[in-house]
Amino acid sequence: MDDSHSKPSFLERLSALIMREPEDREQLIELLHSSFERNLLDADALAMIEGVLQVSEMQARDIMVPRAQMDVIDISESPDQFIPTVIQTAHSRFPVIGENKDDVIGILLAKDLLRYYAGEEEFNVREMLRPAVFIPESKPLNVLLKEFRKNRNHIAIVVDEYGGVAGLVTIEDVLEQIVGDIEDEYDFDDVEDNIIQEKGGLYRVKALTEISDFNTAFGTHYSDEEFDTIGGLILNRFGRVPKRGEQISFDNLTFKVLRSDSRRLHLLQVAKKDGLAKG
Repeated sequence: MDDSHSKPSFLERLSALIMREPEDREQLIELLHSSFERNLLDADALAMIEGVLQVSEMQARDIMVPRAQMDVIDISESPDQFIPTVIQTAHSRFPVIGENKDDVIGILLAKDLLRYYAGEEEFNVREMLRPAVFIPESKPLNVLLKEFRKNRNHIAIVVDEYGGVAGLVTIEDVLEQIVGDIEDEYDFDDVEDNIIQEKGGLYRVKALTEISDFNTAFGTHYSDEEFDTIGGLILNRFGRVPKRGEQISFDNLTFKVLRSDSRRLHLLQVAKKDGLAKG
């Protein structure tokens, strides 16, 4: 059997990678791209390796959800008061605060609320809290990922040099820097429609939705001469790639980022302020 045209083995690919030793990061990236062009690495492998290299140079402050965008639970509220927030945001973990966001007293797992729905008579949120882990803004992401795995912890509160809460970061945030955006049960990339209406007058909108289609759905008149998609328009308004949870309001609409990575937007939530959208 002639194997001359078969795919190179793992050892052959590895040998090809180390035959020419790179002298710096730029040369390493160039070598990786060269290997991709010669089919020694596929696109996914190349992206992940680049993600690993990127993570090794990043800190918690680079990917954290800013303090202002943190979804938290006030310990003084009853479950009936904060459960709607838990359902709407769909997070699995929530910082629980006392007097303000600088006073994080623990982490509540959404699954623990099942005991409340089960009718537990002595349901006490404070007794269910898991300890909060605090890290400095300068925490290297590769070290943080190692600690997440070692301690089986999935969320950390980021504090500034004065001890104030600057934001939060999750293990998913770190992993997404390596493998790209992680989809969950709330994503609808496989759905043909780019705009999905939800309860409460909210809309879930793919960032790649064309401006003309967005205008039709929401009764807006945005020009498509400068931007082809609503994601391009939002990026321009922010002046940067916004992080998940950030929002911006204009023209009677509020845009909240549901999914994004370090390079682009993926999914937005759009809320109407005065019934402007046609629905």
